[in-house]
Amino acid sequence: MKTDNRITVAITGASGAPYALRLLQCLLDQDQQVLLLISSAARVVLATEQDMQIPASPEKAAAMLREYFSVDAEQLKVYGKEEWFSPVASGSAAPAKMVVCPCSTSTLSAIAHGSSNTLIERAADVVMKERGQLILVPRESPLSTIHLQNMLQLSQQGVTIMPAAPGFYHQPESIDDLIDFMVARILDHLGLEQRLVNRWGYGKES
Repeated sequence: MKTDNRITVAITGASGAPYALRLLQCLLDQDQQVLLLISSAARVVLATEQDMQIPASPEKAAAMLREYFSVDAEQLKVYGKEEWFSPVASGSAAPAKMVVCPCSTSTLSAIAHGSSNTLIERAADVVMKERGQLILVPRESPLSTIHLQNMLQLSQQGVTIMPAAPGFYHQPESIDDLIDFMVARILDHLGLEQRLVNRWGYGKES
């Protein structure tokens, strides 16, 4: 698989598991090779919001998710929070693009301050230092001054802050339509094709 088809996706403990699963499905459908990181809190949220019990073992989680998305081991790889020898931990091997969806405000804070205590934080730090593309999808309300300051700091360093705030101009008829709105915006920013939602000013696509 070509290197430029690789992308790191991290799921953290903010509400918004349906966004993560839909994004993964769309990326895999476009033959992207996904290097997936799942925090412990994210597993709790996935169980709560999607009734999906993700095993703590990266190997078992990978097997479960490959079956769920009907993809092979080459297309979807899962790494544990302390797998420091994984490709995402080094600028010489990590994909140039990373999305944290959803992104908890604690993860956002850690990334803003370069903590790198977990593989998710380190992977984000690598993408930033290598001048890659990092997209964070926070889902929190209201936002405190600390949250806003962290977002501003990251934005000033070239990170895209894309709050999970779906629009309504596409006249959504279901929760899935709202989910697709956000995923479509993420795909747009990644430079990937999307037919999930019509763009502003355009009619329904056939």
